[in-house]
Amino acid sequence: MNEPPLRILHVFRAPLGGLFRHVLDVARGQAERGHEVGIFCDATTGGARADAVFGELSEILSLGITRVPMSRYPSATDFAALREANALRGRLQPDVVHCHGSKGGVYGRLPALFDPGRRYVTAYTPHGGSFNYKPGSAQHRLYMGVERLLERATDMFLFESRFIAGRFEAYIGHLPRTAHRVVLNGISPAEFEPVDHSQAAFDLLYLGELRAAKGVDTLILALAALRREGVTPRILIVGSGPDEAQLKAMTVAQGVAEQCVFAPPGPIRQALEQTRVMVIPSRAESLPYVILEAAAAAQPLIATHVGGIGEIFGPRHRHRMIPPDDVPALAGAIRAMLARPVQDRQDEAADLAETVRQTFRLDTMIDGVVSAYRDALAARRTGRSAVTSA
Repeated sequence: MNEPPLRILHVFRAPLGGLFRHVLDVARGQAERGHEVGIFCDATTGGARADAVFGELSEILSLGITRVPMSRYPSATDFAALREANALRGRLQPDVVHCHGSKGGVYGRLPALFDPGRRYVTAYTPHGGSFNYKPGSAQHRLYMGVERLLERATDMFLFESRFIAGRFEAYIGHLPRTAHRVVLNGISPAEFEPVDHSQAAFDLLYLGELRAAKGVDTLILALAALRREGVTPRILIVGSGPDEAQLKAMTVAQGVAEQCVFAPPGPIRQALEQTRVMVIPSRAESLPYVILEAAAAAQPLIATHVGGIGEIFGPRHRHRMIPPDDVPALAGAIRAMLARPVQDRQDEAADLAETVRQTFRLDTMIDGVVSAYRDALAARRTGRSAVTSA
């Protein structure tokens, strides 16, 4: 039976990083399947890259792209942004409001808390967000209180990794009492084309945000430790963030500045082609796209065992992961990887790529999300509970 197209509004804060990549993939895929799709997000972040992407997408997102100023942390701007989000929902009359991240979760779900008879459904994908704050901290207690409150306004939880579903259960005290399922992030068939390293000028690559949670300081300390042994790999550091100046100064203080080249954010495959091994030394992650993309492209990888990265590596490769904040372990992993024959590390990378191909598929993700929407809508219209799956 042909089901009618849906009107879908995606609500999130910053057009940056893996969350943005996820929303773009889902929104584009939904529009290509005939659904009417719109986006509501921040106007002050994302820069030229976000402007270019939105310019391209504007032709296929029939519900438009609305951007207003939003702050990362709670502030007075939240009232204006929440008012704008509510007004937009009233004008568009969506069937689904899909909230992403903690701030998007507030903007999209708070009005629903006071509208139990609403015709639309709310879906929520945390993407780490509130669940990455240190347990016991004042911020963590505040955000978990908000999550408990807004659980009642959520028709469908869509966890992008089993790790975040587990975090919800651990920190809230139970799995969602409303419908929930895990729909893993997915990537496209084109991203499984292996990269060509024949012109690589760097031994190592870090690609991601330059902030404390990503552990780049640990990587710089590992480079300094290797330098004392006479091992001096060159590294390309691609990204931006609040700690950029501090990290650049740290490379000078640790005596490794001449080995490090910092570059602004750009296409990942261009960075992979310039480098032989990717290193992700994160302290916290959800299910990072940067690992998925690199693994799919058969890039040799060194990564910490945090968040959902173990789900990407799978049982065949999980033993290769290292603990976070462990400078000797990271230095040892880099030393061992660079000492291996090129063909050995490429064979290992190709095997990991096949693991990712079997589990993290773009079409499966898009179809799974839409199926969850339809179950939630049917449940709201009939008054029964939507089906929950692992």
